[in-house]
Amino acid sequence: MAEELQILSTADKKAQYESLIPQIESLITGETDLVANLANISAALKQGMNFFWVGFYMVKEGQLVLGPFQGPIACTRINKGKGVCGSAWENAETIIVPDVDAFPGHIACSSDSKSEIVVPIIKDGEVIGVLDVDSSELNNFDEVDQVYLERLMKSLL
Repeated sequence: MAEELQILSTADKKAQYESLIPQIESLITGETDLVANLANISAALKQGMNFFWVGFYMVKEGQLVLGPFQGPIACTRINKGKGVCGSAWENAETIIVPDVDAFPGHIACSSDSKSEIVVPIIKDGEVIGVLDVDSSELNNFDEVDQVYLERLMKSLL
């Protein structure tokens, strides 16, 4: 695949994902370097879906540590069970937050972030990291995002 995405900016969210996810899967197929794949996924999701912030936190030495991302600077380390990312890690499940200010214990890396979805990356039954996506709009994520982002995380490994 050429390193250029075909973006359906006028389509609805489902159609955007239907177009974008296969392009990302094609981009990472055959590449064995996880960091390279995470970097390209971050860039493709940010560009293709126009999210505020897209990135990964990887489990290292008992914490989530910032990995490849696109957007403003971010929190570097997150403890298990803390904030949305730490909660998704602890519970090994996707969390959708319509209003981050209403989430107990939310870690505010940027005051411009208004809603969030965090999808765990699970390998051999263990969470090895999370995909964190933030929007500058309230209530921007739903089950459509969850289905496609979970599918993408499963294709990663």
